[in-house]
Amino acid sequence: MPHYRSIAHRFLAYLHAAFPQVRRPSQLRRDPHLLGWLRSLSEQQPPLNNQTRIQGLVLLHRLLEDLAVQDPSAPHGLIRREDFPPQPHYLPRPLSLADDQLLQQELRRTDDLRANALLLICATGVRIGECTRLPLDCLRQLGPDEWAVHVPLGKLHTERLVPADPEIRRVVARILALRTSAPPSQLAKSQGLLLPRRRRGCLALYVPLAQALAAAAQRAGCSTPVTLHQLRHSFATEMLRLGVSLPTLMQLLGHRDIRMTLRYTQVTQQDIQREFRQARQNVAQPHRLPNLALPKGAYNAGLPGIRQALAATRHLLEMYRRQAGDEKTKRKLQRLDRRLLAVASQFDQITTDEK
Repeated sequence: MPHYRSIAHRFLAYLHAAFPQVRRPSQLRRDPHLLGWLRSLSEQQPPLNNQTRIQGLVLLHRLLEDLAVQDPSAPHGLIRREDFPPQPHYLPRPLSLADDQLLQQELRRTDDLRANALLLICATGVRIGECTRLPLDCLRQLGPDEWAVHVPLGKLHTERLVPADPEIRRVVARILALRTSAPPSQLAKSQGLLLPRRRRGCLALYVPLAQALAAAAQRAGCSTPVTLHQLRHSFATEMLRLGVSLPTLMQLLGHRDIRMTLRYTQVTQQDIQREFRQARQNVAQPHRLPNLALPKGAYNAGLPGIRQALAATRHLLEMYRRQAGDEKTKRKLQRLDRRLLAVASQFDQITTDEK
């Protein structure tokens, strides 16, 4: 609500100064009133960044549209899509590999409640708000050797299961063990939650965790200051380099739009070179013929062994036909396959007659 009041006050102050004759909503026009206000925003000193301008336009657009609904004489569509500046391009901010390793080593050495909470963020990529809302039973067993951290409804009103390897399970177990030594007052204010806090609310842990992260980064000798959200960027970039596909990474991060996932990942020149070399190595053999293992003594195994050998031969023949470049050769191979199919059918008939 304060943001709406602020933008309404600024717009009305502009109208009073530039168009004092405008007294009623029905008098508003896109040109010159709204376009003049947009021009004044672009001329403001110091200049507003695009994100601030976008937020102001969104708020004013909602106010004007609500006003038009209540007053039929007020015009609609005073602010249009083309009035919005381009979204700022957020570069991914992952830690360097060296800083990431130094930081996690220092957090393991510290081994207190906050350090393990930070390790959990590093290993799962959850948002800081999601981490502070994790329930006591967040670790779920999905199968004989399949575990996951249940992330409840969060920023985008979605919930997800993040796979938990032995290291993640060890961190959660350590947090549960350290949690028992927390003061009773903190435990009382965080019933059912994994991380205890001094007062209720998710923001109660944000500042302590940010301070613990800054201190750990300084002790570890990281080359730059580290923020909580950088841990999420580092997780995303590491998963991408380990071969996780973008759709899967989108699910791990809890995004609804893959374009947001792309903002979290950093592709370096080394990554480009590595994947380019791997792609070039695959050019020589775009269609690799599989090696089909035949059973020992297939030629002496009677009719079943012969039928299996025919099936394997037809499969290899089809794979070879698909990568043949000459259409005439392809047709010959297809005719040969039909002959082998006829032979296989004869063996099926012999097997039926013997029964």
